[in-house]
Amino acid sequence: MKTWINLTAAALLLASTPLAAQTSMSGGTGGSAAVGGTSASTVGTGGTSTSPTGTGSSIAAGGSAAAASGKAQSGTHVNQGNGPVLNSNTRAQAHDGGTFSRSQTRTKVKAGEDVQSTTRTMSHEPGSKPVKSTTSIGR
Repeated sequence: MKTWINLTAAALLLASTPLAAQTSMSGGTGGSAAVGGTSASTVGTGGTSTSPTGTGSSIAAGGSAAAASGKAQSGTHVNQGNGPVLNSNTRAQAHDGGTFSRSQTRTKVKAGEDVQSTTRTMSHEPGSKPVKSTTSIGR
């Protein structure tokens, strides 16, 4: 009976002891600007997780732009930086004469350590002040 109690106590102790901590973080930003028949939107997001079996990271970004009768363009670039770093840069802009909207999002994921993202938007119509916005997470 005494051996059974000792084995049960050992099993409970092992079951309640964490094997190793897992850390995860994720985040992102996005934004839109629109004025006078133009609009532009961008978004960027990323995440990283570290466990006893390794570290994994991901990043995603995209954008779109539209103009009622002008020009619109958008583009996304994603690359691996130095070391365990992922970067993305997304831009979108639309213009119709002097009226324009633009948005840009930059996101950076450092594996197991940090997720940063910043979105800047701006819209402008001739005769009025530009409307600007900045949203950030991370450092």
